[in-house]
Amino acid sequence: MMTPATRKRRGPFDATVKSTRAIRDGRRIVLEIPLIGEMVPAVLLLPETKTCPPAALLLHGYGSRKEQMADSVGRALLASGIASLSIDLPLHGERERSVEIDAVRNPLVLVSQWRAALAECGAALEWMAEHEEVDGHRLALVGYSMGSFIGVMVAARSDHVKALVLAAGGDLPENTPFTRLVRTIADPIRAVRRLGGRPLLMVHGTRDRTVLPEQAKRLFEAAQEPKELRWYETGHWLPDSATRDAAAWLKAKLR
Repeated sequence: MMTPATRKRRGPFDATVKSTRAIRDGRRIVLEIPLIGEMVPAVLLLPETKTCPPAALLLHGYGSRKEQMADSVGRALLASGIASLSIDLPLHGERERSVEIDAVRNPLVLVSQWRAALAECGAALEWMAEHEEVDGHRLALVGYSMGSFIGVMVAARSDHVKALVLAAGGDLPENTPFTRLVRTIADPIRAVRRLGGRPLLMVHGTRDRTVLPEQAKRLFEAAQEPKELRWYETGHWLPDSATRDAAAWLKAKLR
């Protein structure tokens, strides 16, 4: 394994930078980064520090976009001295029109986009690991809803992920006609078992009707220690307190 002294490092302007501005606790950089042959829109938040801070890859939910993660979870992490990279997943945000509407109804297209998302997120972690302004040995992943399903699978495949936060995520729903078929492509239970004891935090709403509490419990029970499951009296949209709790937890784990 390469040491920090021998690893090739990237500067902050290797990607296409669209804008940079100072914000509270640091800088907000809007850019596009090359991932698996695509220029992927992203938001990079860097804290005010002279040393390389830890960082987290932030993955949004279905129908959402990078800004929602950057301006909520990302800002909370920034206040804790943690950098973050939020990206638009395929078919979302600035990439919403990247595939024709009729094609989205094709299951083969959806499968290809799912696999593209996994590959791009893995490449995003590689990009972060080589970035000169973050500590590539202290990377985490935070996924919300759909992003948590993608996140657990990406973390299972990547040694770069040292800690994982899954918000409003869990196992696949049981007793549906498609569950067995979907598990051949995406199986959160199998993925979480491959984390190898890396710290896991799950935050979930007691009244969530999108990803049921039972789904969260199944995924949590399948994971190895150290792990923690925190409940909030809410539905699928978690309160700001959950975001702050996750930021504090990551700060401790990436210390």
